[in-house]
Amino acid sequence: MAAPMSSAGKPSAERSPFNTTSFQKKTRSRLISIPGTRPSVQNGQLLVSTGVTSLDYLLGGGLAVGTVLLIEEDRYDSYSRMILKYFLAEGVVCRHELFVAAAHDNPDDILQELPAPILDDVAIHKPVEQPRLSCEPQDSLDAMKIAWRYQNLPKVQSALASSSRFGHYYDVSKTMEPEIRQAAKCHRFYLPEHPTQSSPTHSTMLQSYSALLKSLQEVIHREGFEVAAPMSKSRNILRIGLHSLGSVLWGDDLCCHDNPSNSHALTTFLYGLRALLRSSLSVAVVTVPSHLIQDRALMGSITRLCDNAIALESFKGSERETNPLYKDYHGLLYVRQVPHLNCLASKLPDHKDLAFKLKRKQFTIERLHLPPDLSETVSRVSRGELAGAATVTSACGSGTSGNKHLDF
Repeated sequence: MAAPMSSAGKPSAERSPFNTTSFQKKTRSRLISIPGTRPSVQNGQLLVSTGVTSLDYLLGGGLAVGTVLLIEEDRYDSYSRMILKYFLAEGVVCRHELFVAAAHDNPDDILQELPAPILDDVAIHKPVEQPRLSCEPQDSLDAMKIAWRYQNLPKVQSALASSSRFGHYYDVSKTMEPEIRQAAKCHRFYLPEHPTQSSPTHSTMLQSYSALLKSLQEVIHREGFEVAAPMSKSRNILRIGLHSLGSVLWGDDLCCHDNPSNSHALTTFLYGLRALLRSSLSVAVVTVPSHLIQDRALMGSITRLCDNAIALESFKGSERETNPLYKDYHGLLYVRQVPHLNCLASKLPDHKDLAFKLKRKQFTIERLHLPPDLSETVSRVSRGELAGAATVTSACGSGTSGNKHLDF
C-alpha cells in the first residue's frame, strides 16, 4: 500500500513518460543571421543584393545564396562589367568575402574600379516649392487632363523598385576609397599566374577551368563556407565574380569555331560550380560573351545550367544609338531565366520590355516606354500613303465592275 501512495504523491513531472501527451508547439525554424542578407518572402531562401536595386526586383528580391547568375555580355563588355563591379562593391560594403577570377584583366584592377557607396547620412537637398500667386488662374496650375475613360487607369511606373529597401546605392562617377576596399577579404585568381599543363588523360574540362574550380573548392573548405561546417564562429557569405568565361583567353574555342572542339568544357565547369555552391554559403556572378558564340543550342545549355540568366544589348555602334525613340536609354535587357527554388512555379517579371540607362552617377533598369511619334513629316507621309492606297483600290474596283459589264 505504500508504493501506490508514494507514486500518487509525486509531482506530475516525475510520472511515467507514457502518460505524457505527444503534442508539441510548432515553432519557426531558426534562420541563419548574416549581415547583408535577408530571407525571401516567397520561398524562405536566403538572399543577397546584387548592388543594383532594380535588378534585385527583377530577380525576385535578390540573388539566392547557392545560385549562379549568368550575364550575357554586351558587345563592348561595358555594362556587364559594371554590373559585376556593383555586385562586388555590395560585398565590400556588407563585409562579405570576395573571390574574383579573370583571364584578361588583373583582379586587382577590377577591384580598384569599384564604385563608391552613397552614405545614408548625406542630406539630399530638394528644390523648394514656389508658393502660388493669388493672381494666377487655377486652370493654368492644373495638370493636363486626359479623356475621362483613361482617368481611372493606374499610372505606369518606369522605375523598378520594391517597397522595402535592400542593398545600397553607389556613385559610378567615383571609385571606392582604398580604406573601405582593403577592409574586405578578397581571394584572387588571375589565369596568367596559374600556368596550366596539358593533361595526358582525356577530360571534358579545360585545365584553366579545372584549376579555377579547384581554387574555389579550396577557398570554400579553408574559410568555412560549407553549410556542414561547424557553427563555432560567425558565418559569412562568399561572393564569386567570374569574368568573361568562354573567351579565347581562358583557352576556350567556343567563340572561334562553329563546331568547337571544347564544346563541353564550359558546361562541365558550370555543372561542377553549381554543385559546389549548393552546399556552401556562396553566390556567383558569371559573365559570358554570348554574342561571339555561334552555336545557339550550346548557349541554351549554358543558360540552363545557371539559375538566373540575363542578357544585355547595348545601343553603342547600332542604329538605335541615333534613333530619337531610344534617346533616354543605353540598351535593352532580356531576362532569359529565373530560378525555381523551393517552389513549383517561379515568379516571372511582370514586364518583358526592359531597358537600362547609365545616368551621371547611377545605373538603373526601367520599363521600356517609347514616346508616340507625332512628327508632322510622318503624319503627312502616312496620309499620302492612305490616299494612294484608296485611289488604287477604287481604280481596281471600277475595272472589275467594267469587266463584269462586258461579260454580260
